[in-house]
Amino acid sequence: MSAKFDRRHFVAAGTTALAMPFVMRNASAQAAWPSRQIRMICSYPAGGQTDLLARAYGEFISKQVGKTVVVENKPGASGAIGTAEVARAEPDGHTMLCSISTTYIMNRVVMKNPGYDMDKDLALVSVIPGAGLLLVANPKTGVKTLEDFVAFARKSGKVNFGTYSAGSAPHMTINELNKQYGLSIEPVHYRGEAPMWTGMLEGTLDAAMGSYTAAQSVLQSDRGTVFAVHSKKVDVIPAIKTLPEQGATSKFFTVSGFSGWAVPKATPQAVVDRLAELCVAANNDPKVKEVLTTFVLEPAIGFKESNALYQRELPIWIESAKSLGLEPA
Repeated sequence: MSAKFDRRHFVAAGTTALAMPFVMRNASAQAAWPSRQIRMICSYPAGGQTDLLARAYGEFISKQVGKTVVVENKPGASGAIGTAEVARAEPDGHTMLCSISTTYIMNRVVMKNPGYDMDKDLALVSVIPGAGLLLVANPKTGVKTLEDFVAFARKSGKVNFGTYSAGSAPHMTINELNKQYGLSIEPVHYRGEAPMWTGMLEGTLDAAMGSYTAAQSVLQSDRGTVFAVHSKKVDVIPAIKTLPEQGATSKFFTVSGFSGWAVPKATPQAVVDRLAELCVAANNDPKVKEVLTTFVLEPAIGFKESNALYQRELPIWIESAKSLGLEPA
């Protein structure tokens, strides 16, 4: 009996001893993060909102961890090219993605094979909730409220409404308004916001929808009147009511989208948590504040809050996107 007791303890002690180096090595590896420079892949072109967010937050993270954060722009295919590269990267916290909800949510609907599976290949770290998008009417329409717009659309029969891409939030907004009010608004798809707002400036559109910052060329030249915002009020124009406040009932008008960061799925949770903490801490950095103010954006939120927002908005985006009837390309 004594011999069996001693042998069991000897085996247990040996197993523990063998396991300890692995545990210590694993803990040490996580504690040592980052051990080299960090690649932050931005899946959209240089100079845009996503790029400027990546560079401002990346510079802050670099200062905090003592390693360079190199922002690499890998645009194309609605963010899918850069995202697929991050999905294939080593999950050690040295490669991260900066992108938008189109990449994280919409591509699974509009693309047959985006090159990644968001839920299997990537882990969301932290997001910046989207700002309210403006619905802007050509002054010639006389539209100042959603009620005015619906009346104008019914009287005209045909309304040219600009979007910055097929499958975008403006495209889905048009679809939802058509369904609720029995309208025939026709989306006019552009390759980005800039050419869309140029269309408004030229007077070729009855209405368009996009960000407050990008719309300034139209608003400051009195070529457009804001008659609603998509899902949440914009602080600098508090008098403009949201679509739900004006009677629009679609669930899509309760979501805002987001910009934010993700890493390869198997990245250690301790590293993911640290990155999320750094993104939240960066909200107080002067350069980050400047970018957030420029684009009228809310600050980044933590890991749990970010993933809760994603899970809450995901089914609504998917349902609205599918109702467009787009064939995946």
